Amino acid sequence: MKRSLSLEWLLMSLGLLAVVFWLSGPQQLSRANLWLQDLTLPLQRHQPSPNVVLVLADERSLSSIGRWPWRRALHAHLINHISSGQPQSIGLDFLLSEPDLDYPEDDVVLAQSMARSGRVVLPVVRGFGDQPASLPLPMFTQAAARLGHVHLPMDDDGGVRSFYAREGVSDQLWLHLGLSMLCISQPERPACADTNSKQIPSFGTWQRDDRTYIAFAQGRPPFAMYAYIDVLQGRIPAQAFRNKHVLIGTAATGLGTTLPTPSGASQAATYSVELVAHIASGALLNQHAVSASSWANRAFNLVPAALGLAALSVLGPSAALLACMGLGLLTLIASALTPGWAHTVFSPAAALLILTLAYPLWSWRRLNAAARFLNQEMQGLRIQGLQINTQSPHKRGDFLQHRIDAVEQASQQLRQLHQFVTETLLQLPSPTLACNRHGHILLANSAAHRYAHSLGRTLQPQQPLADLLDGAMERGSLQPLWDSSCPPPLDHTIQREGIDLQKNNLLMLSQPFTVADEIGWLVTLVDISDLRQAMAQRDQAMHFISHDIRAPIGAILTVIEMEQHFGSEPVSALLIERIQRYARTGLALADDFVHLARAQNALAQRTPVELGAVIDQALDDTWAAAHARFVKLDWMPQEEEAWVLGDASMLRRACGNLIGNAIKYGPVEGTVFCSLALQDGHWCISVRDEGDGISPQEQARLFAPFTRQHQHAGSTIPGIGLGLAYVHSVAQQHGGSIEVQSEAGQGACFTLRLPQAAPPPMH
Repeated sequence: MKRSLSLEWLLMSLGLLAVVFWLSGPQQLSRANLWLQDLTLPLQRHQPSPNVVLVLADERSLSSIGRWPWRRALHAHLINHISSGQPQSIGLDFLLSEPDLDYPEDDVVLAQSMARSGRVVLPVVRGFGDQPASLPLPMFTQAAARLGHVHLPMDDDGGVRSFYAREGVSDQLWLHLGLSMLCISQPERPACADTNSKQIPSFGTWQRDDRTYIAFAQGRPPFAMYAYIDVLQGRIPAQAFRNKHVLIGTAATGLGTTLPTPSGASQAATYSVELVAHIASGALLNQHAVSASSWANRAFNLVPAALGLAALSVLGPSAALLACMGLGLLTLIASALTPGWAHTVFSPAAALLILTLAYPLWSWRRLNAAARFLNQEMQGLRIQGLQINTQSPHKRGDFLQHRIDAVEQASQQLRQLHQFVTETLLQLPSPTLACNRHGHILLANSAAHRYAHSLGRTLQPQQPLADLLDGAMERGSLQPLWDSSCPPPLDHTIQREGIDLQKNNLLMLSQPFTVADEIGWLVTLVDISDLRQAMAQRDQAMHFISHDIRAPIGAILTVIEMEQHFGSEPVSALLIERIQRYARTGLALADDFVHLARAQNALAQRTPVELGAVIDQALDDTWAAAHARFVKLDWMPQEEEAWVLGDASMLRRACGNLIGNAIKYGPVEGTVFCSLALQDGHWCISVRDEGDGISPQEQARLFAPFTRQHQHAGSTIPGIGLGLAYVHSVAQQHGGSIEVQSEAGQGACFTLRLPQAAPPPMH
């Protein structure tokens, strides 16, 4: 099923991405993309330029002056008044291609007014019939500073959202009127130099170039607007037009040309002169945007579509649905913000369409695959001998409902089989538990429940095994018998021995098993208290033997001392000295052997111990040996108390062994340095000598019983290799460690690390 779904997802993804690639091309889903652009228009509107103002022939002006057209002498007077205020440019959005037959002298007056101003821009329109273009009258054309076209293309839905920066005949192109006005004050702007022709080509076709989306300014109205009659009569001072780009046009019912423009999700009628103002304002503030290239638009749509398809493959139904919705929203927001950020307009309809269709398509394929998979599994279970009735008890319902009923029946039979296995497990005599890889209990037999009850605990499904074995410590290391934070590796059987809270000796056998690609643990707890009691009896017998060894050696020493002090016959001093040395060596051997056996087999007491006091006592114990070799003991107690949980006598002897070794193997008249420090939650007792050091080969076997360094094997320094073995056993009993750092000829430093404990409560 997994392979089949992966193949279907791949084929569906390739098909849908191909559709996205095609629909992202030019002229595809144009109406949908226009509607989305209008929907996000509020996020794209900008503040208008304060340097653009409008002088409009509105209703009030018509009622004051009279019907249109007005005498051109009035236009000349208006231009003179505005020019006296020193504007940056004046755009006269009136067609002046025909002479005024009633008042021909007015044309001359208007042309003279334009020439004196030197800032007037006149419109050019596409010609009719044999005329490729229609320019103003020659006198007006020559008097005007520049010309500019005023055409605005309509989109497929009849709205106006863009303009062509340049239009004209053949190679003679004019800038749009709103852009051409800016060339008056900024002649260095791009395309200003090659778009200032005032001649009409004799032939050619009308051409358009550089389609640009209008950056609509916000506000109602967005620009400062003055009535024609107010400016004409001087009620608006000329200073109001200083450094402004002034547009003069019509905005009266039945007079001005209105065009549908986007306004959110709808369209509103806007006078053409206002659109020229929007174009001029957007150009001044560099807010216009252009359409993304075909390949850039395809990439813009392919990325969210591919991410959505990937989410369908790796996420669950709910997460995949949220992912597709989120990607669609991000795509829409990105398409709304890129005109302002990157001055580029993307068309996101293709990506949104595929993100909308991908989820139901893939859900249908998943549902179909699930129904097919259930049918196959039912057949497989029947082949394996599981009796499943494929006839649904519901006479009505679809195919999937029938498969669900069959799965329910199979699950009931599997639960019965599970119960059978569980009952078998219950009969095992020792506590046995089946756990998952994380140590959570899946099954537990009756013996395990009885053991938990004896500890005052209960077992629950999915309960961590560490809860049952809480307080059970591993023998020797005193670590938890089962540490949930660090479970054992799942590649071999684990055998550990420990002691629980009731002082029972347990042998924990952990065997990994695999069922349906899931690895778990089969844990058996065997009570070996009787075996441990037998071992204790063996230790007691060894104690008696050790005592029998010690007694004669002590008697030998006693007789020799009596002979030395009270004997009447002369005895060889050399003989007596040898007998003493051998006897003391034997006694030391018995002592070391007995202490090592106790350290290895007895549990250390767990009482608060202050290590500073322990080191002081160990120094007192070794003072005589240091004094005999003229060795200085360097020890500076610290102010902070160093508390650990352990056996004070064992720790004292361990420290004494480390200091004694440093005295024995260091130089005569040397120094033994002792220190105590806290590192990473452990108290570290360091003992450093100035001896010959220990080679790396010797360090590997340094803590084994009855092991001495080769350079000391034949020396007169007493020792049989049990001192460091004792320190090692004590460190393990206390959950710590012993480390050595040494190089040949550089001395040796032994560090005993013990876990830090809280100080005992004050009484």
